[in-house]
Amino acid sequence: MSTLVAYFSATGTTARAAKALAEAIGADLFEIAPEHPYSSADLNWNDKNSRSSREMADEKCRPAVTGDAPDMSAYDTVFVGFPIWWYVEPRIVDTFLEAHDFSGKTIVPFATSGGSGLGKAPQRMASLAPGATVTEGRLLNGRLDANDLRAWAEGSAR
Repeated sequence: MSTLVAYFSATGTTARAAKALAEAIGADLFEIAPEHPYSSADLNWNDKNSRSSREMADEKCRPAVTGDAPDMSAYDTVFVGFPIWWYVEPRIVDTFLEAHDFSGKTIVPFATSGGSGLGKAPQRMASLAPGATVTEGRLLNGRLDANDLRAWAEGSAR
């Protein structure tokens, strides 16, 4: 079985972390891309009417994704990356999780954040991917060393 690194990146920061992780561990890479890309105004968390604020205020919101995800049956471990929004994963990650069967798989969250940890993201993700084992994950901020990424990934995928 193989490993997949799936990620959503609003500004490119999470994309850099995901690409570094996939390269370090020899995993396939998939971008969870929004059907309608986010603009700077959409990402303004100080504006209660911005797209991201409205999405995160609505627990049932599931933004549409574009592109075909790989066949999840080919993977036993899926690293899922995202920026932290309101102390959890963005709703578009929920769209991805609910669209696939992760039963029997290990999901390893990783995130980028300007100041907070993963918050309740792993618990929320476990509720959205029944039958999967969701690990506690970690932040992948700053300069990422391939050896450190490999060591962490090997320990997380067990």
